[in-house]
Amino acid sequence: MGRKATLATCSLNQWALDFEGNLERILKSVEIAKAHGAKYRLGPELEICGYGCADHFYESDTLLHSFQVLRKLLESPVTQDIICDVGMPIMHHNVRYNCRVLFLNRKILLIRPKMLMANYGVYRELRWFSPWKQLRQVEEYFLPRIIQEVTGQDTVPFGDCVLSTKDTCIGTEICAELWNPRSPHIQMGLDGVEIFTNSSASHHELRKADLRVDLVRSATIKSGGIYLYANQRGCDGDRVYYDGCAMVAINGDVVAQGAQFSLNDVEVITATLDLEDVRSYRGEICQPNMNEIEPKPCHRVKVDFSLSSGDDICLPTHQPIPAHFHSPEEEISLGPACWLWDYLRRSGQAGFLLPLSGGVDSSSTACIVHSMCVLLCQAVEDGNSQVLEDVRRVVVDDSYRPQHPRELCGRIFTTCYMASENSSEDTCSRAKGLASQIGSTHMNINIDMAVKGILGIFSVCTGKWPQFRVGGSHRENLALQNVQARVRMVLAYLLAQLGLWARGKPGGLLVLGSANVDESLTGYFTKYDCSSADINPIGGISKTDLKSFLAYCVEQFQLTALRGILSAPPTAELEPLQDGQVSQTDEADMGLTYSELSVIGRLRKISKCGPFSMFCKLIHTWRDALSPAEVAEKVKHFFRMYSMNRHKMTTVTPSYHAESYSPDDNRFDLRPFLYNTRWTWQFRSIDNQVA
Repeated sequence: MGRKATLATCSLNQWALDFEGNLERILKSVEIAKAHGAKYRLGPELEICGYGCADHFYESDTLLHSFQVLRKLLESPVTQDIICDVGMPIMHHNVRYNCRVLFLNRKILLIRPKMLMANYGVYRELRWFSPWKQLRQVEEYFLPRIIQEVTGQDTVPFGDCVLSTKDTCIGTEICAELWNPRSPHIQMGLDGVEIFTNSSASHHELRKADLRVDLVRSATIKSGGIYLYANQRGCDGDRVYYDGCAMVAINGDVVAQGAQFSLNDVEVITATLDLEDVRSYRGEICQPNMNEIEPKPCHRVKVDFSLSSGDDICLPTHQPIPAHFHSPEEEISLGPACWLWDYLRRSGQAGFLLPLSGGVDSSSTACIVHSMCVLLCQAVEDGNSQVLEDVRRVVVDDSYRPQHPRELCGRIFTTCYMASENSSEDTCSRAKGLASQIGSTHMNINIDMAVKGILGIFSVCTGKWPQFRVGGSHRENLALQNVQARVRMVLAYLLAQLGLWARGKPGGLLVLGSANVDESLTGYFTKYDCSSADINPIGGISKTDLKSFLAYCVEQFQLTALRGILSAPPTAELEPLQDGQVSQTDEADMGLTYSELSVIGRLRKISKCGPFSMFCKLIHTWRDALSPAEVAEKVKHFFRMYSMNRHKMTTVTPSYHAESYSPDDNRFDLRPFLYNTRWTWQFRSIDNQVA
């Protein structure tokens, strides 16, 4: 009958500038799509070069190598008899565009540049690309010689156009265009386009996946149609993790959905759908509106090719399925674990080292590494040859096959408890207990000798010996805490560089950090202490979410040692003990609870609040617990701490981006690092309201 089309979309773990690997993964996805009978294959945004090239997009090499890969794709027998939709940067009239290139049987059908750019949050696309602003207009693009030699074409259509096959019409959206109030699919649908495609590089944030699915569903529930969503997966060399979740929807129903988190470098999702279902849906729901199109219809590029066949009456179609979402605790367990694995296998290092204090934060980092080992063992058991090859390369053993997460953890994960005279037996015991349960190679060392040596040098230079809070000033007390913290950082890097050498093994270790997003927000950490590491898997996660995650790990991984860690008050253990017990707690030091910091952090970043606006909101949010005067003091205290310590964010360890109120100074939260910490005008405005 010629009405059923099999379509393929995918999630690929592309790596910025890894042209060889990116080509292999694209070809593998096309091969899988064809094996499932697909006649159209959609890939992620900028999949040829990788989305995260950043300022490498300025380089002519990036454009050249992208075209070289495109030539390989055009020449490959794998890409024959299927419409391939790939992403790459292209220069047209000396302007750089983020483009989709659609080709079939060694011929380029059209090039569609991105029209609505992502230029918010972690995205800075306008730095490297220009949007195509000529609605419904198409120009001739002169192909470079290396492509002309393959296709025999001099020019191809370039611009805002759609592809018209013999049996349907396909229109393109690129990532942020779906999230825009002027999404192209709206007018394309009214002009008769039946299949919408979206190629994305959409990153993971906690509690975001349902928004993405809702947008895909709503794109087709209003005016009908089929929607294919492709996304990048993995860490392509930066702080974000692209979380896959490729999907296919029709008339508001999801019919196929890929994994959000996975160690598979290539995942292809296919669906067979009846084109007549779109026409029937529109015939009833949208009939009065279908003629209300803009004066200029979509420019259609015709191709002599069908997505359906003439004998498809017995071909079953995909039916609606419930969309699957992970809980926030599962997201923390899976997302940062996959990100860590990508970083480890691509960095060429032999494992991780973590200063394990026995507190919630470092224990959370340890549990994420353990979760990574669980995922690796499961992938090997499921027959993932790429994971097995990568594991063997990391442990430098071509015959190795992981048998159990604890055993693998012992090979690639070293934990170290760095005690001082201010450390308690409780935290030491908790760290040792957790290390034993996850299987890490664990060390207990004492840093007092190093601390006293440094203070001795200071004493020789100055003739002074600083004292803690009892007997000394606040300045002395803080300096003594910082010395301990910084000694731990120096020892962590020494152990990471030479720890395996001392055990007669090759390679070095990546140092993991464990400062959470709330501590980064207030600057409640020592600059160049153990928060200074190579990477930090929890730097974008709140203390509240980390506690929930550890409670999840108790049940999911049977890590009973976490119960004692969860019940203990968070403490830095940098001041002297009192009668053998901890006298210092994090929340007392900060003057704010972690739950209060989460609220303040969201108001500062997401709601764009300065001191006065924040006060105006919090007097209502906290009215049952605090008076306006108490709210004012907390707001002013936070902004004093925040502005005083903002300079620390310029050197903070690269962290997994998981929270929309992250204070990461790299490119997400751009602010000064030298403030007037008195906030004179702002605080006076608050005081006037309190009075």
